[in-house]
Amino acid sequence: MQLVNIGFGSLVSAHRLVAVVSPDSAPIKRMAQEARERGVLIDATYGRRTQAVLIMDNDHVVLSALSPQAIAGRLEGTDRPSGEEE
Repeated sequence: MQLVNIGFGSLVSAHRLVAVVSPDSAPIKRMAQEARERGVLIDATYGRRTQAVLIMDNDHVVLSALSPQAIAGRLEGTDRPSGEEE
C-alpha cells in the first residue's frame, strides 16, 4: 500500500484517492459541507487554510493545507516532504 503525505504528518492511501481539487468553486465547497453533515469529512488542515480537497473512493472527503500541485508532486515522487510549510 502506497501512502501519500498530505501535510503535517497526515497520510492517505494513494490507491483510494480519486481526485485532488482546489476548494475555491461552489460545488466543491458544497461537497465538503455535505460530507461534514454526513460525518465523512476528515479535516487534516490542523487549523490552517484549506488549499486542497481530496476525494476518496469510499465517499470520504479530506481537507489538506497543501496545494493540489504539492500533493500531485508527492504522488509522482518528485516533491520531497522536507520542503513542507509546517
